[in-house]
Amino acid sequence: MTQPGFTAEVYQNEYLPEGGRLVDAVVTVTAAGLKDHPGRASASASTAAVIIVDTSGSMAYPPTKLANAKKATLAAIEALHDGVPFAIVSGDSMARMVYPPREGMEPASAHTRSRAETAVRRLSASGGTAMSTWLRLAERLFADQAAEVNHAILLTDGQNGEPASRLTHALGLCEGKFICDSRGVGTDWRATELRQIASALLGSADGLESPEQLPAVFQALTERAMGKEIARVSLRLWTPAGSTVRFVKQVFPHIEDLTGRRSAVSDRIGDYPTGAWGAESRDYHVSIEVEPDTVGEEILAGRVSLVAGDRKLVEKLVLARWTDDTALSTRLSPHVAHYTGQADLAAAIQEGMAARAAGDDEVATAKLGRAVKLAAESGREDTAKLLAKVVDVVDADTGTVRLKRSPDSVDAEIVDVRSTVTRRVRGD
Repeated sequence: MTQPGFTAEVYQNEYLPEGGRLVDAVVTVTAAGLKDHPGRASASASTAAVIIVDTSGSMAYPPTKLANAKKATLAAIEALHDGVPFAIVSGDSMARMVYPPREGMEPASAHTRSRAETAVRRLSASGGTAMSTWLRLAERLFADQAAEVNHAILLTDGQNGEPASRLTHALGLCEGKFICDSRGVGTDWRATELRQIASALLGSADGLESPEQLPAVFQALTERAMGKEIARVSLRLWTPAGSTVRFVKQVFPHIEDLTGRRSAVSDRIGDYPTGAWGAESRDYHVSIEVEPDTVGEEILAGRVSLVAGDRKLVEKLVLARWTDDTALSTRLSPHVAHYTGQADLAAAIQEGMAARAAGDDEVATAKLGRAVKLAAESGREDTAKLLAKVVDVVDADTGTVRLKRSPDSVDAEIVDVRSTVTRRVRGD
């Protein structure tokens, strides 16, 4: 039996040509929220929260960065539900407890909020940036809690000053233990690092044009965490004998390749982590290579479900049938085509920005030109506006662009960090 409040739809062209092997489907899963269904428990999943504030020396320049980081932390504290264990961490070249003063957490209440706010107002900026130490402290804090959803916010204004291997190692230790939303402010943060953190810890990544945006962002992130109702949810995929899973990707609201994170349930069943769910909707692109059958035959190519422990939340079937009717086998699924294009757009932006950073103007121009063309074709006006901050668009239809000689560094990183953000099929 599936869980009330969860629905799913499959979008695919199930018809394959004679000898065809590739089956692609987009599965849209929507959780309306348990509170919307009479007779179901309405309580959110138990939550613990850690707010990590960059207090390296650069946060003092300009002073509005640290001032608004403090305001943002206070806004997050106010958004916590009573009883939620929380902690505030200050991060520079090492991680320090801000509140409580000793390593641990305190349940949110009028008293603990007041004491935490007093401690936050005393924050000052100095030192370097060592994000691995910040994350490791958060991991230790969450380890002492029994909450279903462990949620962290990490704010930085600079690039990590450690060897890349240290951050990678720390993320490996933290993976599966808490969710982390990473945010950049100022002019020296790196999109690749924020995306790396968000990807490993099943959170989101973004950059802010102005420090004044921080309080609203922290409040919204905390409220969203407080609204999670089911924790540790996985997408479960069954495929038939002789088949191969090419990939499993979340493709909305942002692109996240889950393929390499498969946890085997059996030889033919694998679980892919999706984190915690509240009232929301997500899309997944599943691609399977099957053994071809004869014309007229139909097989079950995959069974896609969302599970939380032993509970099946929703399930849908992916089919394959062989035909000699080319009108059927060549028909494109608009959803599959759309998200394939969105993935191509994200790759073009990231490759173009990497080439630009490496000084390879020729590759950067070609890749970012392709990104402009793809953005125009898919109606991504938001992405087109961002790209126009790093390239001069000569002809969007052909992808003809010129690199801007000295674009604002914040604009460049925001273009990069938002490359994985997607939109649904027009009119969907």
